[in-house]
Amino acid sequence: MGHRYLTADVFTDQIFGGNPLAVFPHGHRVPEAQMQRVARELNLSETVFVLPPEQEGHVRRLRIFTPQVELPFAGHPPVGTAFVLASLGEIALEGDETEIVFGEGVGPVPVRIRAEGGRPVFTQLTAAVEPEVRPAEAPPEELAAILGLEPGDLLGGDHSPEAVSCGVPFLFVPVRDRVALERIQLDTARLSRHLGKAWASSLHVFAFDPERPGSDLRARMFAPTLGVPEDPATGSAAAALAGYLAPRSGQQEGTLRWVLEQGFEMGRPSLLEIEADLAGGHATAIRVGGGAVLVSDGEMQVP
Repeated sequence: MGHRYLTADVFTDQIFGGNPLAVFPHGHRVPEAQMQRVARELNLSETVFVLPPEQEGHVRRLRIFTPQVELPFAGHPPVGTAFVLASLGEIALEGDETEIVFGEGVGPVPVRIRAEGGRPVFTQLTAAVEPEVRPAEAPPEELAAILGLEPGDLLGGDHSPEAVSCGVPFLFVPVRDRVALERIQLDTARLSRHLGKAWASSLHVFAFDPERPGSDLRARMFAPTLGVPEDPATGSAAAALAGYLAPRSGQQEGTLRWVLEQGFEMGRPSLLEIEADLAGGHATAIRVGGGAVLVSDGEMQVP
């Protein structure tokens, strides 16, 4: 049976940038047993199946798959799905800003859609849960070896590696500059050996050394244990990154903002806009947003 799907590039305003996403707007018609196989066939970082809502106040329920596993939460899927559904007219836009809620495995995920001329131009999610923080499960010397770097390439002190989750755990590894980022040669066998069973086995490596004016950070994200060798834009990691950065900011109250570059080394430049509301120096609400563009509209034959 044929099932319509669309693809969009997310966290960019240019086609062939950002992170590709596949969206099945009527995903409830796809046999559940085939969803993982469909995601593996498309082989994008994530594929979303849009289902009817299960709770009052939600517009849809989302099931999100990498080529290898189903995720309870991810960043670019709700951002991109909101853009796709609004572009199709399946979510009614209410003026310049529209507030919706998606149901995901992690819980309700609020999304704001900003529109111009009746068309969506920017979408922003609010993380469903506050950051959970745990120590890194490998020493810096081992993390450097996994990344193909020297121990001196990694920052230390207040910016030592640490694991954080806003629904999906990531191990954050700060490095000294974007030259170090460019030199990364991931040793997947070593990663599997030392972090394969860790709470956070996905590595988000970042530097306070962006390329573009107006940006604050540059990052790369590697999640081979989830079937994603490298991701060009990772909204769930950006949310967790705010949980890493906020307590180190020195600010106790108010709202912090960062612009994160990702995907540049892959030839898919992405810009993720991050906000964190603070209370007592900790992030109590985290938002991640960006642009998106439609790329394709097709049909897959799913038995």
